[in-house]
Amino acid sequence: MSLKSFDLLTLTIRSLSGNPLRSTLTTLGIFMGVAAVTATLQVGSISRAVIVRQMAERDAPQVTVFPESQMKLEDMKFLQKRLLGLQAISASSAPTSSQTFFQDKEAKNPSMLGVSQNFLLTSGKQLVKGRFFTTADFATYRPVVVIDQFLADKLFKGQKPTGKRIYADHRPYIVVGVVKTNASNNQAPEGELLIPMSVFNALMGSQNIGTIWMRPRKLEDLKNLEDQTKKLLEQRFSGKKFYVVNNVEDILEQQKTLESVSRALAAVGVISLLVGGVGIANITIATVAERTSEIGLKLAIGATKQDIMLQFILEAVLLSLLGGTVAIASVHGLTLVVAGTFNLPYQFESSTAALSLGSALLVGVGAGFLPALRASQLNPVTALRST
Repeated sequence: MSLKSFDLLTLTIRSLSGNPLRSTLTTLGIFMGVAAVTATLQVGSISRAVIVRQMAERDAPQVTVFPESQMKLEDMKFLQKRLLGLQAISASSAPTSSQTFFQDKEAKNPSMLGVSQNFLLTSGKQLVKGRFFTTADFATYRPVVVIDQFLADKLFKGQKPTGKRIYADHRPYIVVGVVKTNASNNQAPEGELLIPMSVFNALMGSQNIGTIWMRPRKLEDLKNLEDQTKKLLEQRFSGKKFYVVNNVEDILEQQKTLESVSRALAAVGVISLLVGGVGIANITIATVAERTSEIGLKLAIGATKQDIMLQFILEAVLLSLLGGTVAIASVHGLTLVVAGTFNLPYQFESSTAALSLGSALLVGVGAGFLPALRASQLNPVTALRST
């Protein structure tokens, strides 16, 4: 007659508490393995969060072309038709300084850029107030301007900037939008004005552009887009040089390094967990040998082979759950301390805990299965005589 589930659980707990040293050593093996796996997953998670945070602090991932010779909008359209993995492309003029006024307030050195359509998307600048330029703004040469938040704060002192008239180099412009200020190279911002490329070219009497901006569909396409662009332009302008760069090269290199470290740590975690599993298997085999007479007695009074096998497997499961849970809680607490100390982005992920605990159970059950099967196959008479 098979044992009831509650009785089986009670026997298992009594067996584990009857030999605390054996149970502690088994739990410690699981603890070390799960701690290594959890720490590895946490390192990977924090690394990805750090990369995301660094990306958010910069403009959108982009490829920028600085030509040695003059280029025109036709050259941008040439690239647009041929580049693969391109999400958007735009152009801007060479920046010029522009003394800017609003009533009695002055900004001395903001930079002015003439920009084409899609500049907001390719540069990754975030619009915080108003709107960006429309097709009609370009077509009708409207004297409209988008300024950055730094310039808005400097000129308007808390007033609503959109709809106001400012003067840049003594020419009037209507503010239609405000974009977020992005600091670059740790330099203090001085303000920025964006005007339609058509207006800028009309003022300068030139159709030339200074820079081409390209945004890839996916971050993984960035390097390929950079290579394609350089090759196409060198074919189009034989003998000319083009400086093609992306704005997140250092972050991509850092990402590769972190991925390599994460893979190495993952290997260490897996090895630690397997070592823990070997420890469980060895201890379970020793336990079966020590408890041969106990197993024989249980079989003699009516316990089934399935009961014997389930008890040993349940012992492994309980110890794996205990060791895994304590390991996850310990690593979580330690990670909170480290993340707080070094200002790292960290958030507890239930999926990480579930994966770590699942791996502990898998190793525990897998390591205890064969010894448990061996215990269930013992002959009751032979087992009783072993006393």
